[in-house]
Amino acid sequence: MFKVGIITASDKGYSGEREDLSGRLIADIMTKKGYEVVRQVIVPDEAEDLRREMLHMADELRVDLILTTGGTGFSKRDITPEVTIEVCDRMANGIAEAIRFYSLSITPRAMLSRAVSGIRAETLIINLPGSPKAVKEALDYALDSIHHGLEILTGKTGDCARK
Repeated sequence: MFKVGIITASDKGYSGEREDLSGRLIADIMTKKGYEVVRQVIVPDEAEDLRREMLHMADELRVDLILTTGGTGFSKRDITPEVTIEVCDRMANGIAEAIRFYSLSITPRAMLSRAVSGIRAETLIINLPGSPKAVKEALDYALDSIHHGLEILTGKTGDCARK
C-alpha cells in the first residue's frame, strides 16, 4: 500500500469561504484504489506554507505520493508549480504533460494549466487541477501509470517494459 499526502492550495478554502471538494475527492478516489491517505491539508496560496507542507510530507512523513490541487492557473497567487519545482530533486513532467494532453481532448482551456510533476528523494509530487471534475478526469486517466511509476520509484519493481 502506498502512502499519500494531499495538499489543497486555496486562499478561500483555507479561510473557510469555500468547501474543499477537490481535496476530498482525491482522498476518496485514492482510498478506494487502496492507497493510504496519511495527511490531507488546505494551505493558503503562500510559498512558505506550500513548501513547508511538501517538505513535511516528503521528508518527515515519507509519503510515497503527494497530490496537490489548486494553484496551477494564471492568477498571481497561483504558485504551486514554482514551489513544486523548488522542492524536487528531479522533474517527471511527462505525468503533468500527459494529464494536460488528455484534458485537452475534453476542454481547450486545459492549455492554461501550469501543472508540473517531480520527485523529491522517494516521493512523487504531482500537481492536479483545482476543479473536482478535472481532478476525477486526471486520476481516472493517469492513476494506473502513476501506480507503476511509484512501484519503480520505491523499488517494488524494476521492470518498465510492457509485457
